[in-house]
Amino acid sequence: MKKDLRVIKTKKNLQTALLTLLEEKPLEKISIAELCRVANVNRGTFYLHFQDVPELFEIYFEEITIDLKKAYYEPFHLTNNHIANLEPHMVRIFHHVKTFDTFYSIVFNRKAPLMYYYTLFDIIRVYLKDSIEENILHPDDFHSDYTASYQANAILGMVIEWVSRGFKETPEYLSEQLLRMNKNNR
Repeated sequence: MKKDLRVIKTKKNLQTALLTLLEEKPLEKISIAELCRVANVNRGTFYLHFQDVPELFEIYFEEITIDLKKAYYEPFHLTNNHIANLEPHMVRIFHHVKTFDTFYSIVFNRKAPLMYYYTLFDIIRVYLKDSIEENILHPDDFHSDYTASYQANAILGMVIEWVSRGFKETPEYLSEQLLRMNKNNR
């Protein structure tokens, strides 16, 4: 079934408007009327797709995490799960962050609620833990929960630093740094 381009455009306009408003105020302070005005969409159209503003955010966040999962697992596919053969150009997680740079700038702003950080931490931690338990990543003698938590914090720490620098470095540079740090910690 073909997707209606008008629906896709409307949802994209609402997502863009949401990000614009989130740069100014927290999610719970954004009204549907204000969101619709910025998106140039009428309220009835909004209600055809969403119940409220938090649902719009939730669905957008879900789209981002689906893309994050693809970005995380792509190097495993490219190396046929021989992660020791990983090259910087195969790491896609920073390309994902750059694609959604406005979103990450908002959620890693010092004024943003910590729930965003912890939600992303939990998502990345699960991916890492699964990779360890499937013996794709080898934690040596470490407990997989601690290893996954350590690595998830390391990745998010790099993203937060990159956001604070205004994305001055390229995704490739960040990928090189990540691989260099992982090699030094072995």
